[in-house]
Amino acid sequence: MSLLITIASFLLAIGILVTIHELGHYWVARWCDVKIIRFSVGFGKTIWMKRVGPDQTEWAIAILPLGGFVKMADERDESVAPAERARAFNNKTVWQRMAIIAAGPAANFILAAFLYWIVFMLGQPGAIPFVAKPAANTPAAVAGFNEYDRVISIDGNATKTWSDARLYLLDHAASRRTATIEVQTRGGQIITRQLPMDSIEKADLDKDFLAKLGVSAYRLPIAPIVEVVAKNGAAEAAGLKPSDKIIAVNNTPITEWREMVAVVVKSANLPVKLLVESRGEVYDATVTPRAVTEGGQTFGRIGLTPKVDRVANDALITTVRYNPLEAGVKGVVKVWEMSIFSLKMLGRMVLGDISWKNISGPITIADYAGQSAKLGLTYYLGFLALISVSIGVLNLLPIPVLDGGQLLYHTVEIIKGSPVSDKAMEIGQRVGFALLMGLTAFAFFNDIQRLVSG
Repeated sequence: MSLLITIASFLLAIGILVTIHELGHYWVARWCDVKIIRFSVGFGKTIWMKRVGPDQTEWAIAILPLGGFVKMADERDESVAPAERARAFNNKTVWQRMAIIAAGPAANFILAAFLYWIVFMLGQPGAIPFVAKPAANTPAAVAGFNEYDRVISIDGNATKTWSDARLYLLDHAASRRTATIEVQTRGGQIITRQLPMDSIEKADLDKDFLAKLGVSAYRLPIAPIVEVVAKNGAAEAAGLKPSDKIIAVNNTPITEWREMVAVVVKSANLPVKLLVESRGEVYDATVTPRAVTEGGQTFGRIGLTPKVDRVANDALITTVRYNPLEAGVKGVVKVWEMSIFSLKMLGRMVLGDISWKNISGPITIADYAGQSAKLGLTYYLGFLALISVSIGVLNLLPIPVLDGGQLLYHTVEIIKGSPVSDKAMEIGQRVGFALLMGLTAFAFFNDIQRLVSG
């Protein structure tokens, strides 16, 4: 079932994003009176097709969903009837052609802003950025951070959730810039602290770079007391019951639930010894965690839920939502911020400041699609918005075969007063195709490495 959800979520996401992108090209081409021959979602063998309208435009769905295209009448690649030459793409003004090309990425940005608008109106739960006690001698400890400090802003950018804080800190870490962080202490005092990033190395950005800084989310202490025992789980088979207290794990005394979890997750299909206090009596139990694979990672699970202080836990969570007008403005700002952030990260990869391992392919994207779908509607819409921004940015890169490459050709045409030669375009297309195929192969390689390494 989990695999089916992942596949369905991925196909739905790709279908929506590709269709919107191509509709951007389609509608502006129609507005410029260009004849549309075929509108295809997907490549390869056609699995559905219907001709519509006075031009008998072919609307098609092809078997490979990773892309799509709008085929327009063009004298350069086919014969165009004399009566329709004025409607050929190549006979439109350079500004009309550029508008048609730019409309695809623009449609992705508009879709992303619309999706963020919905997300910001509905609201999305997130952890309030309270800080855990930093490990000794880490940059955060040296900077004076204390347990339960709440991060209010980073360089003037408000941080309502840990997601906001992590994004801004990643931007600083990638460029090794010191972050100016405004925090509210446990006592309510507002203090500004400087968090240097010069200790961050390229390899750290592939891992948990926040751990290197000594920054982590505050987590409510949870006593090792059982509240729920899952039916037919490993813990039930071992005889554990609600209200049991775990005193020791593998002969090591524990005082916190996560200490037990840390052992269990690493012990899939391996016996774990528990010392349990139950209704005034102490007994030994041996439980064998069952192997569970989620998100490409395999870990142990025994089927226990701890007793949690719900009121205290809810105090660490917030739901960020805005009225329709504010949400609309926030949506546009979010698209701009994520676009700039994507370009910065790409530039730092080119300069070697960030590892190319951060490039993800369809396997990783499919995994994220499934995970976000399981979390709920707003998470899935946020995922769609993020990928839509990424598609828009990617397509605007000045690489031949991408929209950005075509815009570059037309910019050269404006400067020199005549179109780029067919020979130059042919060479550019070959180079661009080789770059794109290399990038795709590298993304697949990264995906496979993540699956193998977990």
